[in-house]
Amino acid sequence: MNSTFQAWYERKMYATEALSAETGWVQQFLPEVRTIAIVGLSKNPTKDSHFVGRYLQRAGYTIIPVNPTADEILGETCYPDLASVPVPVDVVNVFMKPALISAVVEAALQTEARVIWLQLGTGEHPELSEKVSDAGRRLIQKRCIKADHQFLVRDLTV
Repeated sequence: MNSTFQAWYERKMYATEALSAETGWVQQFLPEVRTIAIVGLSKNPTKDSHFVGRYLQRAGYTIIPVNPTADEILGETCYPDLASVPVPVDVVNVFMKPALISAVVEAALQTEARVIWLQLGTGEHPELSEKVSDAGRRLIQKRCIKADHQFLVRDLTV
């Protein structure tokens, strides 16, 4: 029996042909991911970014906190910006205010990340879609990486 949340997720993420296609792509992509840089990961355990980071870490992903106000978050070395991250990342996951998104996307395009993921609450930035696509990357907007992993990838029988 599907949970209420599973039913909600399916109604929302398969509501249109475009969302359905994106959801299918996400379902194929997330199992390939190993390393996720989380820009704006908070040291405050009550913040969404912290909760998502902890979930992703427990799901087996290597997380790299990017926050100039911390030395360590969730037991991982924290970096002040994406340019300081010393290893390649698969995804740059962004928890920043909408006004800061363009600058973060620019920085993410300087990394090897295949996907730039703008979390829920970061706004919609259609002007960045073409730029990211032209760079051979993918921009995901208005989705939560935790929810997508939970409903599309995680073994729900456990």
